[in-house]
Amino acid sequence: MNEGAYTGLRVLDLGQGIAAPYCAMLLAMHGAEVVKLEPPGGDWSRGLGRRYGDHTAMSAHFNRGKKGLALDLRAPAGRDIALALARRADVVIEGFRPGVAARLGLGYAALAALNPRLLYVSVSGFGQEGPHIGLACTDSVAQAFSGLAALNIGNDGGPHRVGAMIVDALTGLYAAQALGVALYARERSGKGARLDLSLTQSAAAILGQKLAEHVLEDGRPQVVNVPTGAHRTADGWVMIALLREDDFVRLVTALGAPELARDPRFSSFAARAANAPAIFAALGAIFARETTAHWLKLLRAADILSDRINGFDDWLADPHIVATGGAVEVTPADMPAFKVPRTPGIPPEIDAALAPAPHIGEHGRAILADLGLDDAAVARLAAEKVVALP
Repeated sequence: MNEGAYTGLRVLDLGQGIAAPYCAMLLAMHGAEVVKLEPPGGDWSRGLGRRYGDHTAMSAHFNRGKKGLALDLRAPAGRDIALALARRADVVIEGFRPGVAARLGLGYAALAALNPRLLYVSVSGFGQEGPHIGLACTDSVAQAFSGLAALNIGNDGGPHRVGAMIVDALTGLYAAQALGVALYARERSGKGARLDLSLTQSAAAILGQKLAEHVLEDGRPQVVNVPTGAHRTADGWVMIALLREDDFVRLVTALGAPELARDPRFSSFAARAANAPAIFAALGAIFARETTAHWLKLLRAADILSDRINGFDDWLADPHIVATGGAVEVTPADMPAFKVPRTPGIPPEIDAALAPAPHIGEHGRAILADLGLDDAAVARLAAEKVVALP
């Protein structure tokens, strides 16, 4: 059993998808007892992607370390069970659209009246107030709304979403961080609180520097660090980054083209930004002549920030990842084993020992028994389809 900082903490996870469940999983990694409460048909993430029984990669990853209870919250008996769990919980995390939890009788006001020490986390698309609270929102929508997609311009000249569901994960991280502070405050005051997290605000929060540049420079921020970026080699891609003016001299010298440093078009970051197509074309012709390994050897010898652009297989096989345990294997009993990146700040042995994500209703009998329901009562609830049991 994980004896972490949150051992003894009881968490009721009402979220689906990624953001709220990821927050709850991070709490479980620190020892919290997390009950994942989902509809009888399961969290919608169980159907998003290739299925392995009642799991997908998404649901199997973001719900590790939890106990599973499948409950129909529209049924009065189902709500009563959820209220009983909330009454004794330290933390409730919900990801409904604003107003839905209150209509189910599980809003903050109702639960705080039952449990004044409760920390109640609401995760939504646009937050709990403002003209957009009723709008549906996903990771992609949040990337678009926040300006993140507008910064990610492809070779086609158009904006693109980041390929991973990065905003959902960021929102879960922000929620877990906010909960840590709220738990510390509760130890001092004895009072609970409501935390309001949104995908769109989380997406915007990581763009602080870019927004500041936009405002300070009248919407035309200076392009910095040219020719920082991806360059195609003979067998792949290499990423380089420049921080100081003398980095460019060392770069082109390592590439065997010191004359580029004497070209007035490329004499400074500002000049290179004004002539970006020309410098990228010049470097592109050079990089294409040799392999990624060839260039990395020269670039690293010249102390240029650089690395190969890895695919997942490359990353998993990298000697640094192997040596540091950067990936942990998850071995569910009835689906193929898979690997996930180790969570920063979590010892690898704890990350690897986290229980696999529960099946729909997997721990329902034990959870209901702990609430005082006997076998006959549980059987009746199952027959009435209030709970779903394996």
